[in-house]
Amino acid sequence: MNSQRMAAREMRVVGQCAGWLDGYGLRFNKRSGHDARLACANIVFARNERVEGVLYQLESSVEIARLDPFEGTPFRYSRERFPVQTECGVVPAWTYIANPAVIDHAIRPARWYIEHLLAGRDYLSPDYWEKINNTVCCEGVTIVW
Repeated sequence: MNSQRMAAREMRVVGQCAGWLDGYGLRFNKRSGHDARLACANIVFARNERVEGVLYQLESSVEIARLDPFEGTPFRYSRERFPVQTECGVVPAWTYIANPAVIDHAIRPARWYIEHLLAGRDYLSPDYWEKINNTVCCEGVTIVW
């Protein structure tokens, strides 16, 4: 959800807006490809929850393939199309879902990783931002990628 991170990855973004998925929840249960002690974000089916985030409009359809290596697709995440809700209606959008082989419920994210999600504050409800901000993190890990 960090637009500066998207820019650092040289993604050609032409627009962005708030997006959400009802019936899904945010979890930190995907093992990092850089450090197996750390968790990354994942979404899971959760009937009474909502995932909020930033929906990026990319310059062209080939841009999403350029993002895949950063996300570890197809090995760590699979890229799936979801009907994402926006204030302007439903938009079919690509979303990354952790592959079962890299799920680990015993790990936690690093605080610096959480900060990337918190950077999307302008696109998140205050309650959702606070929920992410209160995520219990792994202590003493300072590797940043």
